[in-house]
Amino acid sequence: MLSPREPWPPDYVAEFAARQQRIRRIRADPVLRLGLKERYRNDPIAWINHWAVTYDPRVAGGDIPTTMPFVLFRKQREWIEFLLACVVEQQNGLNEKSRDMGVTWLCCAFSVWLWLYWPGAAVGWGSRKEQLVDKIGDPDSIFEKMRIIVRHLPRFMLPRGFSEADHMPFMKIVNPETGATITGEAGDNIGRGGRKLLYFKDESAHYERPEKIEAALADNTNCQIDVSSVNGLGNVFHRRREAGKEWRSGQPLAKTQVNVFIMDWSDHPAKDQAWYDQRRAKAESDGLLHVFAQEVDRDYSASVEGVIIPAPWVASAIDAHLKLGFDDSGGWGAALDVADEGGDLHALALRKGSILRHVEDWGDGDVGEATRKAVEIVGGSELDLQYDSVGVGAGVKSEANRLEKEKLLPKGLRFVPWSAGAGPLNPDDHVIPGDDESPLNKDFYANLKAQAWWELRRRFERTHKAVTEGETHDPATMISLPSTLPNLQKLRKELSQATRGRTGALKMLVNKTPEGTRSPNMADAVVMVFWPLPPSSRYNWDNV
Repeated sequence: MLSPREPWPPDYVAEFAARQQRIRRIRADPVLRLGLKERYRNDPIAWINHWAVTYDPRVAGGDIPTTMPFVLFRKQREWIEFLLACVVEQQNGLNEKSRDMGVTWLCCAFSVWLWLYWPGAAVGWGSRKEQLVDKIGDPDSIFEKMRIIVRHLPRFMLPRGFSEADHMPFMKIVNPETGATITGEAGDNIGRGGRKLLYFKDESAHYERPEKIEAALADNTNCQIDVSSVNGLGNVFHRRREAGKEWRSGQPLAKTQVNVFIMDWSDHPAKDQAWYDQRRAKAESDGLLHVFAQEVDRDYSASVEGVIIPAPWVASAIDAHLKLGFDDSGGWGAALDVADEGGDLHALALRKGSILRHVEDWGDGDVGEATRKAVEIVGGSELDLQYDSVGVGAGVKSEANRLEKEKLLPKGLRFVPWSAGAGPLNPDDHVIPGDDESPLNKDFYANLKAQAWWELRRRFERTHKAVTEGETHDPATMISLPSTLPNLQKLRKELSQATRGRTGALKMLVNKTPEGTRSPNMADAVVMVFWPLPPSSRYNWDNV
């Protein structure tokens, strides 16, 4: 079920009134003034909600003021929570965002909070062009955003001795009371300005020579935060994102990987499906659908040719069972994709009928431990568990064999070896059933993996057309991804990562890992669970 949306926009008139009342109380009470630093020293969320402002000229002439109180919605609060954790624990972070989510304003507000309440803090800012970092009087520039926030603070909150003329010059904001600073750099100079507590790299997927910047920053800060919309595959931002670990509120930060924060358009309470559809239709009519896919859908492969499952099709499948009114009638199925080597992950998918009910990945444990965890997750369900039997996957059979002998395998749970390199199922059938002009499976697909990915593509295509064009299809041939799946955003990216190619014999093959990407383990598990091998392929325990 869709989670309830926060009411939006806020009541800015009421918020202005509350701030004025707060100011009057503090001015009238010296004790409250003395306690401000202690009140906000460790609570940037409260400080932003109580004092920071943001500016949006697009609302000029309407009921909403152009300069308005900064009222954080849930995902923005989580981002500030994430930033604070990264600074305290001195860990790197990365924000993969859709456009127009207020992330730059959030980072500016967080920078001003540090400048006010952390004595000696040094915050760095960088972007690809100098005018993006600072252009006096232009609120599109980063430093002018911070000046707007500082100018709207009550006088009693500013540092002793502070003067805008002296302490907010070009690309610098100085706290004369504590020595805290915010400084800016641009282009290849990013990272050259000395050591920093925290460094923000704005739109870092768009840098011309990012490797030089990485080398400079490595020695100057223990906490760099990459913030960007996506910009294709293989660049440094994409590689850092692929190597990172997604963070969710309440979880500890990873210590050996970049911590990844996802901010999708759907996280904004003002943006619903109608908003998305309207924006997408306009982009399509303007011939800019690939730009929309990158900046709104966060689709790294938007400009990549040969993507097997386009991102818009995956988006249409989210809560498709609710949109189209079908249920999860049908049996349970499960699939386990075991980690190969290095930073690869184990992944498990569970489906009921055409609805994906569970998907997760994890990096701990060998193949035997992954097998036992899969058994624990599926519990006592009577089902076939497909498993990738190639390479290290052979260890799944050995562990399942041991569990069976020791009577530890739940009754009714059957392990089915699924070999990606095997030939396609029903090799002499036509690719399009009933169309004798279409090629035979054995002539079209290079292997079982190609057939399974293509069949999953067809499920998504049918679902997309049913949702967007009103076509009628049997629910058993479609797919639904509940919006409540904890790993949904990561799965969406993985499903649209694989591309198709051709062998020398012109048979279709799958490239799951285009340059700069990691193996899409959860997507592989989903592929297997929606293209299970038939009963004749089951492992025969009687032969053990």
